[in-house]
Amino acid sequence: MKTRGTGRKKRREGLGNRLAIIGITVVVLSLAVVVNVKNTSMEKKLVEYQAKEESLTRQVENEQKRATELEERRVYVQTKQYIEEVAKQKLGLVKPDEILLKPRPKDN
Repeated sequence: MKTRGTGRKKRREGLGNRLAIIGITVVVLSLAVVVNVKNTSMEKKLVEYQAKEESLTRQVENEQKRATELEERRVYVQTKQYIEEVAKQKLGLVKPDEILLKPRPKDN
């Protein structure tokens, strides 16, 4: 009679072990799925951030070029040549030794 009781007990323990292994397997597979999903979403974010970084890098380069051009313009504006150019174009001034030629109006 003792043999009967121990057999049932072993079956119950074996069944419990199987359920524990199945439960652990389900948990591990669930974790694997979650990690895979998160990895995929992070890869998408990485691609987005890389594109944004490239765009910002181009913007920085453009602004640096613009800053260089503005610096060159600032230096040019302070020259005598620029002052003379503005005086001629906007104010209509001429140097004393320059001869100003005006076209004759057409008479019809």
